[in-house]
Formats: sequence, structure tokens, C-alpha cells
Amino acid sequence: MSRSKILVKAIEAVVLVFLCFFIFGPMLALVLWSVAMKWFWPHVLPQEIGLDYWAQALGLQKSLAIGAVSITDAFQTSIVIAVLVVVLAMLIAVPAGYVLAKYRIPFRGAILFLFLMPQAFPQQPVFVNLLFSFNKIGLTSTIHGVVLIHLMVSLVFAVWISSAAFKGIPPELEEAARSVGASRLRAFFQITLPLAAPGLLASAVFVFLTSLDEFTGTFFIGLPFISTLPMLLYSSSGYNLQFASVIAIVLLIPSILFMVIIERFLKAEYIGGVGV
Repeated sequence: MSRSKILVKAIEAVVLVFLCFFIFGPMLALVLWSVAMKWFWPHVLPQEIGLDYWAQALGLQKSLAIGAVSITDAFQTSIVIAVLVVVLAMLIAVPAGYVLAKYRIPFRGAILFLFLMPQAFPQQPVFVNLLFSFNKIGLTSTIHGVVLIHLMVSLVFAVWISSAAFKGIPPELEEAARSVGASRLRAFFQITLPLAAPGLLASAVFVFLTSLDEFTGTFFIGLPFISTLPMLLYSSSGYNLQFASVIAIVLLIPSILFMVIIERFLKAEYIGGVGV
């Protein structure tokens, strides 16, 4: 092997190690902090490890000594809100995505841009203004109000990916079904919808993860009665790094699982038409 090839291989190995350090290093630090009972400078590794913070967070024990609380209620609230947001988002996104993909409607680009608007501006001023409006109609500090905020934030993913999924299906397939006597509705449910299902699944996953990780909107609209995992994470980050690490790992688990699902089912043809 020539010197140039050896040099290239060495550079590739260094780059790979560098990337692994920056990708997996923070995750490794989270795992270490979540089990560290005592870890002081200048020790590289924890001097004492244990699962007390995990047991406290999962509601298996109650101890005031470690300054952590159970996350089970906040986790259940986060899951309920995320599921409700997914259901509502897909009820809107499936018909909207189909119409935007299959019909030549006026101002199609402007309509897609409108769904992007909540992401186009800093969220804090938007949520502060919504706080006054929601307070007048009794939606602050309620599940309904938080669900609406999460829906506003995540609807762009639902509509754009659903539209791309339907756009990637050749119209000839639906036309062939209609040519043999199928109604438009039957052709949609038996031909178009099953073919678009992987893209719609990816859309639902993005919505679920966006809702699960949403903090700013929940903070302004949900306080003081609605507490989710991201809110517990932010509130504990300043005083209890071990407890914050446990919550961060709990939030990472569904993200990793759903990203595996997306990698398996979301193909290039489902996102090739995004924004087109």
C-alpha cells in the first residue's frame, strides 16, 4: 500500500473517531451522570455509582436526600398530549396533503408557506401573545391549550411530509382503479392510502417527537398545572445534573426508536416532493 493511501486511511480513521466522539460522547456523559452518586473534579469517572436517581425518577423509591422526584406523572402527561396531537395533526394533514398533492389549487405555495409560519419566527414572542388570547378563553393551564400549541408547532411536518408522500404516488394507479369501476373514495382508501402509509407514518413520528420535546409553548401555556418531561428537564438542569440526565435519557429512548422506524420506512420518494 502506497504512502498516499495510508495517509488517506489514517485521515479517515481520525475523522471517524472525531465524529464518534462528538456524536456518542454526550450520550456517554448522560449515562455516566445518570448513575453517578459522587463525581468530583479532577476524577475522570464517577467515584461512586448507583441507580438511586433512576429509582426515584421511576417512582420505585421516595427519598428527599437526592433531590429528585418521580417523573411518571409528567411522562404520562407528555405521552397523552403527544398522542392527541398526532391524531389531530393527521386528521388535518391527510386530506390537506392529498388535496395539495393531487389537485391544482390556486396559491398552493402560499398555503404550504402558511403552515411553515409558526417555525419562521422566534417562538417566545408568538407564545407570549397567544398567552393573553388563551387566557381570555380559558385555555391556559389546560391540556386542551397545550395540545393546540403543540399542534400549531408540529402541523408543518404533518402537512409537508404527507403532501410529499401523496405526490410520490403515480396518479395512473388511482386512475386505473377508477377505470375498472372503483369510486374516487374507494380508490383512495384501497390504492393511494396504503401506498402513502410509510410516508404518513414518518409524518406522524415527526409530529409525536416534536410534541414530546416541546418546551417553550408548554411553559407559557401550560404553567402552573401542566407539567411535561421537557419542563422537568429544564427545571432540574440548574440544580440536579443526575436527575436531569435521567430525564434526558428517557426522552432520548422514544426518539431513537422512532428514528429507526423512520430510517426503515421513509424512502427518498416520500420526501422528494416536500415543498414542491
